[in-house]
Amino acid sequence: MIKKIDHIGVAVKKIEDALPVYTDGIGLALERVTEVGSEGVKVAFVPAGETLIELLEPTGPSTAVAGFLEKRGEGLHHICFEVDDIDATIADLKGKGVPLLSNEARQGADGRIVFIHPKAGHGVLIELLEKPR
Repeated sequence: MIKKIDHIGVAVKKIEDALPVYTDGIGLALERVTEVGSEGVKVAFVPAGETLIELLEPTGPSTAVAGFLEKRGEGLHHICFEVDDIDATIADLKGKGVPLLSNEARQGADGRIVFIHPKAGHGVLIELLEKPR
Protein backbone atom coordinates (compact mmCIF):
# COMPACT_ATOMS: atom_id res chain seq x y z
CA MET A 1 0.00 0.00 0.00
CA ILE A 2 2.62 2.61 1.05
CA LYS A 3 5.58 3.07 -1.29
CA LYS A 4 7.51 5.81 0.53
CA ILE A 5 7.28 9.21 2.19
CA ASP A 6 6.80 11.49 -0.82
CA HIS A 7 6.93 14.85 0.92
CA ILE A 8 6.60 16.76 4.15
CA GLY A 9 4.32 19.80 3.97
CA VAL A 10 5.29 22.95 5.84
CA ALA A 11 2.80 25.82 6.11
CA VAL A 12 4.43 29.24 5.68
CA LYS A 13 3.13 32.78 5.37
CA LYS A 14 5.43 33.58 2.43
CA ILE A 15 7.53 31.13 0.45
CA GLU A 16 10.14 33.76 -0.37
CA ASP A 17 10.72 34.36 3.36
CA ALA A 18 10.95 30.65 4.24
CA LEU A 19 12.89 29.33 1.24
CA PRO A 20 16.36 30.77 2.09
CA VAL A 21 16.79 28.56 5.17
CA TYR A 22 16.36 25.49 2.95
CA THR A 23 18.43 26.74 0.00
CA ASP A 24 21.05 29.16 1.34
CA GLY A 25 21.08 27.76 4.87
CA ILE A 26 21.20 23.99 4.52
CA GLY A 27 22.12 23.85 0.84
CA LEU A 28 19.08 22.24 -0.77
CA ALA A 29 17.99 23.29 -4.26
CA LEU A 30 14.58 24.63 -5.25
CA GLU A 31 12.99 22.22 -7.72
CA ARG A 32 9.92 24.23 -8.68
CA VAL A 33 7.16 26.56 -7.57
CA THR A 34 3.59 26.00 -8.70
CA GLU A 35 0.06 26.94 -7.73
CA VAL A 36 -2.73 24.48 -6.88
CA GLY A 37 -5.87 26.53 -7.39
CA SER A 38 -8.21 23.83 -6.11
CA GLU A 39 -6.37 23.82 -2.76
CA GLY A 40 -5.78 27.59 -2.62
CA VAL A 41 -2.02 27.29 -2.24
CA LYS A 42 1.23 28.22 -3.90
CA VAL A 43 3.80 25.47 -3.30
CA ALA A 44 7.57 25.27 -3.53
CA PHE A 45 9.22 21.85 -3.76
CA VAL A 46 12.70 21.37 -2.31
CA PRO A 47 14.18 17.86 -2.71
CA ALA A 48 15.98 16.31 0.25
CA GLY A 49 17.14 12.94 -1.05
CA GLU A 50 14.08 10.98 -2.20
CA THR A 51 11.73 13.11 -0.09
CA LEU A 52 10.48 16.58 -0.94
CA ILE A 53 9.93 19.47 1.43
CA GLU A 54 6.73 21.19 0.26
CA LEU A 55 6.39 24.80 1.39
CA LEU A 56 2.71 25.78 1.36
CA GLU A 57 1.69 29.43 1.07
CA PRO A 58 -2.04 30.28 1.09
CA THR A 59 -3.32 32.21 -1.92
CA GLY A 60 -6.23 33.69 -0.03
CA PRO A 61 -7.53 34.31 3.49
CA SER A 62 -10.27 31.66 3.40
CA THR A 63 -8.13 28.68 2.36
CA ALA A 64 -7.39 25.66 4.56
CA VAL A 65 -3.71 26.59 4.86
CA ALA A 66 -4.61 30.18 5.82
CA GLY A 67 -6.86 28.76 8.55
CA PHE A 68 -4.06 26.47 9.70
CA LEU A 69 -1.63 29.41 9.90
CA GLU A 70 -4.16 31.49 11.83
CA LYS A 71 -4.79 28.71 14.34
CA ARG A 72 -1.33 27.12 14.67
CA GLY A 73 1.18 29.41 13.01
CA GLU A 74 3.91 28.34 10.62
CA GLY A 75 5.25 24.81 10.82
CA LEU A 76 4.63 21.17 9.99
CA HIS A 77 1.34 20.85 8.11
CA HIS A 78 1.29 17.25 6.86
CA ILE A 79 3.20 14.13 5.90
CA CYS A 80 2.48 12.61 2.49
CA PHE A 81 2.86 8.94 1.64
CA GLU A 82 2.90 7.73 -1.96
CA VAL A 83 0.58 4.82 -2.73
CA ASP A 84 0.15 2.64 -5.82
CA ASP A 85 -3.65 2.85 -6.07
CA ILE A 86 -5.44 5.70 -4.32
CA ASP A 87 -8.95 4.30 -4.93
CA ALA A 88 -8.05 0.89 -3.45
CA THR A 89 -6.34 2.64 -0.53
CA ILE A 90 -9.43 4.77 0.14
CA ALA A 91 -11.66 1.68 0.04
CA ASP A 92 -9.31 -0.17 2.40
CA LEU A 93 -9.20 2.73 4.87
CA LYS A 94 -12.99 3.14 4.81
CA GLY A 95 -13.35 -0.59 5.45
CA LYS A 96 -11.10 -0.23 8.49
CA GLY A 97 -13.09 2.76 9.76
CA VAL A 98 -10.27 5.27 9.28
CA PRO A 99 -11.82 8.76 8.95
CA LEU A 100 -10.94 10.68 5.79
CA LEU A 101 -11.41 14.38 5.04
CA SER A 102 -13.13 13.47 1.76
CA ASN A 103 -14.68 10.32 0.35
CA GLU A 104 -12.92 10.55 -3.01
CA ALA A 105 -9.48 11.45 -4.31
CA ARG A 106 -8.98 14.87 -5.87
CA GLN A 107 -6.22 16.42 -7.95
CA GLY A 108 -3.20 17.75 -6.08
CA ALA A 109 0.08 19.25 -7.31
CA ASP A 110 1.61 15.88 -8.31
CA GLY A 111 -1.32 13.48 -8.67
CA ARG A 112 -4.51 12.29 -7.01
CA ILE A 113 -4.69 12.84 -3.26
CA VAL A 114 -6.79 12.21 -0.17
CA PHE A 115 -6.22 13.20 3.46
CA ILE A 116 -6.70 11.12 6.60
CA HIS A 117 -8.35 13.16 9.34
CA PRO A 118 -5.73 14.55 11.77
CA LYS A 119 -7.64 13.13 14.74
CA ALA A 120 -6.92 9.64 13.37
CA GLY A 121 -3.25 10.60 13.02
CA HIS A 122 -3.10 11.87 16.63
CA GLY A 123 -2.75 15.47 15.50
CA VAL A 124 -0.84 14.76 12.29
CA LEU A 125 -2.54 15.38 8.96
CA ILE A 126 -1.67 12.48 6.64
CA GLU A 127 -1.89 12.87 2.88
CA LEU A 128 -1.94 9.91 0.49
CA LEU A 129 -0.80 10.46 -3.10
CA GLU A 130 -1.05 8.42 -6.28
CA LYS A 131 1.28 9.81 -8.93
CA PRO A 132 0.35 9.50 -12.61
CA ARG A 133 1.79 6.43 -14.29
